[in-house]
Amino acid sequence: MDFSLRSDEPELLDQPDIPAADVQRNLFELSVINQWLGGHDITWTGFTRLAEKGKEIQVCEIGCGGGDNLKAIEKKASGRYGPISFTGIDINPDCIRVAEQAGWKTTARFLVDDYIQVQLPTKPDIIFCSLFCHHFKEEKLIGMFRWMQANSRSGFFINDLHRHPLAYHSIRFLTALFSKSYLVKHDAPLSVMRGFKKRELKKLLHQAGIAHYTIRWKWAFRWLIIVRS
Repeated sequence: MDFSLRSDEPELLDQPDIPAADVQRNLFELSVINQWLGGHDITWTGFTRLAEKGKEIQVCEIGCGGGDNLKAIEKKASGRYGPISFTGIDINPDCIRVAEQAGWKTTARFLVDDYIQVQLPTKPDIIFCSLFCHHFKEEKLIGMFRWMQANSRSGFFINDLHRHPLAYHSIRFLTALFSKSYLVKHDAPLSVMRGFKKRELKKLLHQAGIAHYTIRWKWAFRWLIIVRS
């Protein structure tokens, strides 16, 4: 395996003809992975760096999948922050159906659309994405970073993968051993190969015209990027 370059092999989940039951199984297992390997904790950290206590907070996730990241924020924010409303955007209607059925205690709306086409009535305070950026090529990511910056009031954050041999072989072993989803078994290792080196993220942010940001490495093999508006 050549870890010096990002893979451009498409993931199975990005194909339009995946059966709904298979998408649902994939989303369930990804939520478990996020929970046990720290993905939700990283999302929570990104939220706390941008959220202001004592005021209403609007949060928008692009590429929200089954909404497990938003659900993790809702659970941890309860009693710690003021009123929070959520917007989740995903182009896959099967993902949105799963998100809508998650049993929300706060205001949550979900849109089946390409995020770039969505006209938000008001700018959210926080926009974020988790395990979303690695699905795209560099040219698309530059536009995505600009969109997130232009459409957020407090800022945006990104939670995504570090391309590393240990991450690749570990997730390949774990999913082969425990996963019941052919999507997860195929896409999880490939996602690592489509992940990023720190220098690549810095270059993309620079090309997007973003000069002030933080990038932190997080367990397990994730990057947390925070940009304040």
